[in-house]
Amino acid sequence: MPDLHQLLLFMAAGWLLNLTPGPDVLYITSQSLRGGARAGIVAGLGITAGCFVHVAAAALGLGALLAASAIAFSVLKWLGAAYLLWVGARLLLARTPPATDLQALARQQPEVGLRAVFLGGFWTNVLNPKVAIFFLAFVPQFIAPDATDKTLAFLLLGALFNINSVPVNTGWALAAAWMARRGAVQRSLHWLDRAAGVLFIAFGLRLALADLPSR
Repeated sequence: MPDLHQLLLFMAAGWLLNLTPGPDVLYITSQSLRGGARAGIVAGLGITAGCFVHVAAAALGLGALLAASAIAFSVLKWLGAAYLLWVGARLLLARTPPATDLQALARQQPEVGLRAVFLGGFWTNVLNPKVAIFFLAFVPQFIAPDATDKTLAFLLLGALFNINSVPVNTGWALAAAWMARRGAVQRSLHWLDRAAGVLFIAFGLRLALADLPSR
């Protein structure tokens, strides 16, 4: 494990990276705007669960396979792009319920809907090969060269990065839910859905056009 200074640097870098807007942040905020803070937090937990899959895969060498194999990278890339495009199309075609306050909107969401929100966040993350490449490139920088068990160190740092992301994701969810309580935002949910749909489609197209990162 790195020393305290390196560990604090690792955590700070993780917070900054999680604050950067992208498909994950967009998914969390869009769910919070429609279903309240609880939906946004559940979305963030689904994304974190997806990150744990990438950490385990990278530690087992699957991340290295994605980094080295154009075929493996392309397969996962196209699956991820198709999923993001599908999410975007659903948002573009969604019909916003005529609720005027967040509690009324939340009551319209069936309890089982949280499971779908969680799985949506999970697959948004798992099907993005760039996340696997990110962990493979970022985490090893903080593993001491003389570490006796580099795989264990990778898993521990990856777990710390993911746990570190929970308060940031929760903050995004709470901020979006607070915005949703403002009347102007509630009246604009229809257009927010459309904007989120366009952005998800843009992320999907960007992923579809992405090349295999150079080693």
